[in-house]
Amino acid sequence: MPIVAGMIIPARLFSELASHRTDSTNSKPHPTFRIAKGVSLVANKKVKGLVIVESPAKAKKINSYLGDEYTVLASIGHVCDLPQSADQIPEDVKKSQPWTKLGVNVENDFEPYYVVPKEKEKTIRELKAALKNAEELIIATDEDREGESIGWHLTRILAPKVPVKRMVFSEITKVAIKAAINNPRQIDENLVAAQETRRIVDRLYGYTLSPLLWKKVAPKLSAGRVQSVAVRLLVSRELERLAFKKGTYWDLKATLETAEQARFTADLTAVNGRKIASGKDFDENTGKLKAGSDVLLLDETTARELLAKIESANWLVASLEQRQQVRRPYPPFTTSTLQQESNRKLGYSARDTMQVAQRLYEDGYITYMRTDSVNLSDEAIKAARGCVKDRYGDVYLSPEPRQFTTKSKGAQEAHEAIRPAGTEMKTADELGLSGREARLYSLIWMRTVATQMAEARLQFVTAVITVGDAEFRATGRHVEFPGFFRAYVEGVDDPEAALDDQEAALPPLKEQEKLACEVVDPLSHETKPPARFTEATLVRTLESEGVGRPSTYASIISTIQDRNYAAKSGNQLVPTFTAMAVTNLLVRHFPQLVDLAFTAKMEQTLDDIATGEAERLPYLRAFYSDQDGLENQVKTHEEEIDPRTACTLEFEGLEAKIRIGRFGAYAEKVNGDEVLKASLPNDLTPADITNEIVESLILRKQQGPQSLGEHPETGMPIYVMTGPYGTYLQLGQVKEGEPKPKRVSVPKNISIDALTFETALDLINLPRSLGKHPETGKVVNAGVGMYGPYVLHDKKYKSIPKEQSVLTITMDEAVELLKQVKGRATLAPLKELGNHPTDNQPIAIYEGRYGSYVKHGDNNATIPKDRTVESITMEEALGLLAERAAKGPAKKKGRRTAKKTVTTVAKKTAATDETGAPKKRTTKKAATKKSAKKSDAVPSTTDTSL
Repeated sequence: MPIVAGMIIPARLFSELASHRTDSTNSKPHPTFRIAKGVSLVANKKVKGLVIVESPAKAKKINSYLGDEYTVLASIGHVCDLPQSADQIPEDVKKSQPWTKLGVNVENDFEPYYVVPKEKEKTIRELKAALKNAEELIIATDEDREGESIGWHLTRILAPKVPVKRMVFSEITKVAIKAAINNPRQIDENLVAAQETRRIVDRLYGYTLSPLLWKKVAPKLSAGRVQSVAVRLLVSRELERLAFKKGTYWDLKATLETAEQARFTADLTAVNGRKIASGKDFDENTGKLKAGSDVLLLDETTARELLAKIESANWLVASLEQRQQVRRPYPPFTTSTLQQESNRKLGYSARDTMQVAQRLYEDGYITYMRTDSVNLSDEAIKAARGCVKDRYGDVYLSPEPRQFTTKSKGAQEAHEAIRPAGTEMKTADELGLSGREARLYSLIWMRTVATQMAEARLQFVTAVITVGDAEFRATGRHVEFPGFFRAYVEGVDDPEAALDDQEAALPPLKEQEKLACEVVDPLSHETKPPARFTEATLVRTLESEGVGRPSTYASIISTIQDRNYAAKSGNQLVPTFTAMAVTNLLVRHFPQLVDLAFTAKMEQTLDDIATGEAERLPYLRAFYSDQDGLENQVKTHEEEIDPRTACTLEFEGLEAKIRIGRFGAYAEKVNGDEVLKASLPNDLTPADITNEIVESLILRKQQGPQSLGEHPETGMPIYVMTGPYGTYLQLGQVKEGEPKPKRVSVPKNISIDALTFETALDLINLPRSLGKHPETGKVVNAGVGMYGPYVLHDKKYKSIPKEQSVLTITMDEAVELLKQVKGRATLAPLKELGNHPTDNQPIAIYEGRYGSYVKHGDNNATIPKDRTVESITMEEALGLLAERAAKGPAKKKGRRTAKKTVTTVAKKTAATDETGAPKKRTTKKAATKKSAKKSDAVPSTTDTSL
């Protein structure tokens, strides 16, 4: 029988809770709860109903619409869940029930073992006290499966004696909330079953496979139903890049001029009627032309010979071809497309997008942000059409209202796309939004308005130009009528691709018209390997394959980075060597579990449970307990998996083997009877490793730290050293009992082989002062930190682009970079309020990452979202600052974590050799004890695809 641990509710409610159990005959979830110790209930006036939502912000907004008739409180997310650690489970249960490590009783119809976290006890007490004075309980959690599950758990824990109703809404506006509370429904048991089954599957997957990875690869790794498939996609793409062989081809580009002196360019496409080779004609695995390709491959010699023949010949427009094209507006945003576009256009990660969208939804500005639907309500269409007519005119309005159809069978239960809430379709400025909220809201506003705009009309003109026996082509594009382009143009994943609304028109041309040739350039091209995934392209691929649900992609992408399976390089997600080792193990021994089609089929079954077309129990048995289930698969394969083999990677053409050690990846190469090893820098990607890089790393290790010379002021040597995070300089040696020597990373744009003593001296002397900022008079410094070269001014950092050098950057260049800090065009405040009455220091309002705030010295106070910058007075600002000061300094978790990371890395460096293996300092006994202690705990890793 499942038990709730750490929960404080009167024991007399046992029978009441039991009476609320769901009948288990239809394989529905049926946990019960054990209750401990009593609580005091506060008597308040009777209200019509207690409305429970997830978040305080949402509660505050809804309460303003419902008034005093209702009490609106927040559960603050889930009130109970499967145990996250062993200490949440009573000792007597752990000893008597072996399945408690999973948190699911696999021996008794997969009963989930729910616990209530201690931090939820106060919330539950408050909800119970409020429920005592309510005539009915109204569950108003989010309208998706997770919200349904939270509501179901609330009814079990609160054990209400009053009627229970479920209200759902897709936007937090007065009209929507009033309509929802007047039209309630019952909690959907199918949705609850689907969510619970999904949670159980993810728990069984993660908690069964993750311990296997700890034993066979490295500690702290995790596996997940969707997570592991996402990692496999990244690894597969990296292997394609590894196998890629570049091909080289040449062509010609001509700059031509008409009689009216209008210039345009044309590209060589054929010689003697034979098409010349382009990138798509090459085999990625051989670097040669694909078999059977009937194309002409130009090398440099033939390209220049052709150039000599045609440069002074007659250029003639042989033919002109015109074609019209119509572009229709894109559907309104779903969760997936919003994440993709905000990544392309705003540079937001999937997690950032969902966090900002959550705030916009809770504040009543947009509709529910977790949805697979592209449907728009009639009121939304009417509002959008009115907006188009008022802002752009009738000519830009589509002739008829435009509606879109959701194609996905497994679409979530939220039945409308993401759009501005309400019926007025106000802009971000009109709503008083700023910062990240304003940028994301504007994206949603533009996309929604564009759906009701007229189609765009484009004209394409292709000119075929002949010269001798060569044929050139020039293509122009002209937007005849922009239509919905006036409001919105979708981004593209290829940085070299043109956006839909870009003009590239040719000058007026006529057939048989003679042209003058200004210049012809021979151009060399190399084929490019498949592009790595960005967050946008990974989300798009997962969705198109039917893997996971868009609402979970943000947490999945964050998890694979947190678990060291992928690292960000610019906008790309680059898999690590650890990711490759884990994926190899899973593909070799558990191929189904990381197969796209198999995972998509699992997702479909979970969707079928939500609609009542499938039952949870038969599915869970087939997944976990049957002969071919996960439990037996792990038991069968565990013995045959050799840890050394699992931790070893071999790449074609690479003489060394790559191994995954306890502290990271390292290269291992046999040289006669000697085994040579060297750690691999964390920023070295699998597709970029070469024999030359390995040889260089091994040589540096054998040589030991190399001194480039002595520092002229301290007399200490400047060493060149290699660590997990790349090459760095160290001033002097590490000596016990003395401060650690100064270290500076060598920027990636400085070649180690070309590193001179003078350059090293400049680097070790960093940071350097560039002078005083022309606007503020404060010093601007340039240096190298844990994230690379930077400029620093007034406690604000800005990374230096790779095309610029930290050693030569000027004040003017630094000022331009600093203007980009946090997206602000300048460092000027939004509004100056005057000087503080006590210290005469200025008080001003600035725009920050999370909205507007008042600043006085180091004290920053957030401005409430219901206030505008213009309305804040000096008196109000002083009150906000005083309230913030009374709370004490803000906890800077990110900064402390960074410092701790640096310290940990330094300690690990001192305690390990360059292979990542620990020095012989920890005794075997201590290590065994530590390992045993870890094995007793419930795994702390779960798949986040709930």
